[in-house]
Amino acid sequence: KYPATVLFVAHDCDLALLKVASPDFFKNMIPLKFGGIPDLESTVSAYGYPLGGERMSVTTGIVSRIDFTLYTHSSVDSHLAIQISAQINPGNSGGPVMQDAKVMGVAFQGYSGDVAQGVAYMIPTPVIRRFLKDVEDGHYDRYVDLGITWWKLQNPAQRHFLGLKNDDRGALVGTVIAAGPAANSLQAGDVLLAIDDHPIASDATVELEGSRVDMPEVVERKFKGDKVKLDVWRDKKPLTVTIELGSVWPYLYLAHGYDVKPRYIVYGGLVFQPLTLDLIDAFQPTDVRIRHYFDYFVLEQIYLEHPEIVILTNVLPDPTNTYLAPYRSSIVDEVNGKKIRKLNDLAAAFAENTDRFVVRMIGDGPPLVLDPKEVESARERIKTRYNVLVEQNLEEQASKPTPADQTKS
Repeated sequence: KYPATVLFVAHDCDLALLKVASPDFFKNMIPLKFGGIPDLESTVSAYGYPLGGERMSVTTGIVSRIDFTLYTHSSVDSHLAIQISAQINPGNSGGPVMQDAKVMGVAFQGYSGDVAQGVAYMIPTPVIRRFLKDVEDGHYDRYVDLGITWWKLQNPAQRHFLGLKNDDRGALVGTVIAAGPAANSLQAGDVLLAIDDHPIASDATVELEGSRVDMPEVVERKFKGDKVKLDVWRDKKPLTVTIELGSVWPYLYLAHGYDVKPRYIVYGGLVFQPLTLDLIDAFQPTDVRIRHYFDYFVLEQIYLEHPEIVILTNVLPDPTNTYLAPYRSSIVDEVNGKKIRKLNDLAAAFAENTDRFVVRMIGDGPPLVLDPKEVESARERIKTRYNVLVEQNLEEQASKPTPADQTKS
């Protein structure tokens, strides 16, 4: 076993780059070469240590499907993935999937037996190569995105209404995300005819390197600051736009968070936190409003008014907050008439010198009222009773790594 240091982590594509310090690790080792995208129904072999063990396990299967797939590590990012029938279990993740002595991908996710059998996925080499290229400058910039939604255009009546030819081309733009790179270039209702001179079919696919792939794959292979050219049909007239690519920050809000401390405020025994996927997984809120605000955070562009959705997640019982339990799981709208757009806004509001805080929630119901003097008198009591060491954390900071965090064996 050899200690290894984590150099880069890409949570959006479930990859990491490690460095092994000991030269003995590489003694008599022959580096493997990357292959391309394997053919459908061709045979591949997955190598790893499923469920532990000291000896390597090899399972063989065929390439079942090549598709754009959700990467469950982040639960928001979708990239090219290859489905294989070779058995993949815990312990296989990160292991190579081989064909003809070349690495065709990295095993990374699958379904449990009660959902589906013989359905596993590998990260293909285009995704791996992109990750390695991205970190060449010493920093990982994440995947870029156009920041749009789109629809297939296969219905003849729709195509006729839009003035399109009957040539099986074009994808209809749905939402243009205001925080995305395309915000000033595309409009809802535009039809995308080609991307970087690759014709876009009516099923929103393009031909790339001899295979039909989803249109976003062209963008997937680009980096922050790269440009993409789009041939557009707008108001029954053609035009061409060029867009400089970047990330779309509201999507990050919907992803699992890693290597960060939870952000929160404890005030008068009331615990306020920003709504995140991890918070939903932990608390399993049943409030329909919370689910709506999270599920439609991007599509309805809720982030324009609420870049963070601040929730009262818990009430630590104390005489200063009696009868306030019904406010649990409410979304904070304003304090003393000032809109709360982020958790930091709430901290600033509670720091003001006033004789009362009137906290209004989104929806019906009376406001929540707090007396700052009573809150201050209960402060140490609440901290002691509930072991609250720090009353707020407003910044996402990576937890201090321990030696075990810094190295893996």
